[in-house]
Amino acid sequence: MKGEGGRLLGGLVLDRGSKAPIHRQIYTQIRNMILTGDLPGGTRLPSTRTLGMELGVSRITMVNAFQILTSEGFLRSRAGDGTYVGNEWLNEAVTAPEVRRPELSSRAGLSASTRGSDLQRQTSPSWNPEDPESFVASQVGIDLFPTSVWKRLIGRHSEEQSIEMLGYPEALGHRPLREAVADYLRDSRGIDAAVEQIVITSGAQQAINALMLMMTDPGDEVWMEEPGHIAASAAMLANGCRVLPVPIDECGADLAQMPNELPAGRLMFLTPSRQHPLGVQMSLARRMDWVAWANEQGSWLIEDDCDSELRYRGSRLPSLYELDRGQHVVHVGSFSKIMFPSIRVGYVVLPEDLVDSFATAISVTGRAPATLMQAATADFIREGHLNTHVRRSRKTYAQRQEALLRELRNQLGSFIRAEAVDAGMHVIGWLPSTVDDQRLAAQLADKGVYTYALGDYLLERSLPPALLIGFAATDAGHMPDAVNYMVRALRHDGYSC
Repeated sequence: MKGEGGRLLGGLVLDRGSKAPIHRQIYTQIRNMILTGDLPGGTRLPSTRTLGMELGVSRITMVNAFQILTSEGFLRSRAGDGTYVGNEWLNEAVTAPEVRRPELSSRAGLSASTRGSDLQRQTSPSWNPEDPESFVASQVGIDLFPTSVWKRLIGRHSEEQSIEMLGYPEALGHRPLREAVADYLRDSRGIDAAVEQIVITSGAQQAINALMLMMTDPGDEVWMEEPGHIAASAAMLANGCRVLPVPIDECGADLAQMPNELPAGRLMFLTPSRQHPLGVQMSLARRMDWVAWANEQGSWLIEDDCDSELRYRGSRLPSLYELDRGQHVVHVGSFSKIMFPSIRVGYVVLPEDLVDSFATAISVTGRAPATLMQAATADFIREGHLNTHVRRSRKTYAQRQEALLRELRNQLGSFIRAEAVDAGMHVIGWLPSTVDDQRLAAQLADKGVYTYALGDYLLERSLPPALLIGFAATDAGHMPDAVNYMVRALRHDGYSC
């Protein structure tokens, strides 16, 4: 090719086996040359006919590519004179990537709560859901979900061409879903709450964020279990609160271990049905202690009903909401664990006088889930599909837990000690005292084996090292291979097991 433009465009490479049209490949490569400065502003390009001959493509293919580049301002044509790379402003634009982006400290910076070390420590390692040997504690058995039923319910409501279905969702949630949740809680948990007290949220996390916004001010002291729910402590820290840990024993959070001279917290965050992450169920006596504390101190109790439906042994005790008569308890629930996480549908049961304030708070943290998703969830509950799915999941998860524990004993008995849990989707795998559980979890993640370190859930208290090892997502028949993959990953990093 003649001229500077011809020499540079000689580097065009076409993949005729690609799904991308040839004119699009030409457009993309010339555009990249311009943006990187390989084709400076003002460079004259060969004619479309000449380029077509050189590349072995039709002239119309080249014309199509040039037309797109011209419409976007990358090329300009001069009548009777040819086609040029766009005006000289491009010379300045393409040099911008060579200028180093300012460091965060030299710009506006992050908020104090976001850059705080405590908040940054409350982040969990990311994981790839396609990795075959994931032991993520929150990963559900998606193979169990009745997708054909769900598809039918979604289809039923997706055909509705109405403001209710296609417009913005109701502030407090889709009324039929609120009614279905009220009935579900009454039947399954003994919670007798009016529909007006139930608000639908985008999962439990939005509910917790909104409650922190509504109930606390920066600098407030709040209490939570130690070890405790990562997402809850992150929400507290992000709101500028001082988080004080409450020790856990075999009966749950122990109020008696808190110093008498310590001022009462603005609120206490609890997971009494299945303490997260240790898995103990709070005793009835402890529940009564916390309800009495909240009423005496004028504090709030936030009850996260974590994994209450996934109980394999023992009876469920009354919720804090049921036991409270002074309306100091807010009950938070979600369908992420008993349906699937991406549904992003949760709920809050509030004392009547908090509903309006909570509605204001969630208007700041984000809208309710899509009405289509809410409507399908309401039908899923009302038609009995949820209860059927939970029963099936409980039975299968119990089998998968048994398979995991058996393989841990057989293959890792000298390195990981784990016992059966009565509820939930993970066991605690206790490690030798010399092991750094956070470092170990990171090393396993590098090999595609995903767990959580118990150390991630601690604010102050020192506990022996352990991993949260999920069992719900792995078929019992595949468990020997899955655990063996973990064994190989551990040995690769020099652990004796």
